[in-house]
Amino acid sequence: MVLPHALCSHVQNAFRARHQRINVPHTVQNLGILSILLRSGFVSSVSRGTVDEPSPTAFIGAPEASRRIWADLKYREDRPVLNNMELISRPSKPIYMTSSEIRALCSGRRAQTVKPLRLGEIAVVKTKSKEHEWVEAREAVQLELGGEVICRAR
Repeated sequence: MVLPHALCSHVQNAFRARHQRINVPHTVQNLGILSILLRSGFVSSVSRGTVDEPSPTAFIGAPEASRRIWADLKYREDRPVLNNMELISRPSKPIYMTSSEIRALCSGRRAQTVKPLRLGEIAVVKTKSKEHEWVEAREAVQLELGGEVICRAR
């Protein structure tokens, strides 16, 4: 199982190295986190492909080990849009929050041991809901869902 810290460090290092495009292993977790980054405006596009290229048609016939998710990174005035992406829940200490605690986090108050979200910052939450498994913290507040707070990005 690929842990979320691998994706966080991969995305952050790619932005610092000024890469235009990255590929990560195809997992539900990686797809969920990258789609949240896409909706929040940190990456410009997300597509499926193989190790060689971002091609949805090649993805269908590819073996499981060579399936990848490709993301185009976003820069504004030659500066990366994403400055920092860090893990909140660690494998040794997962952080679970109720919807009221996530609301406090989004409104500028500390919740448990997590610092509040600042302006332009997002938090990724994994919920128990099958329909809304990976959501941004503000979406979790609207849907009144609690869950594990995975990472934050700004």
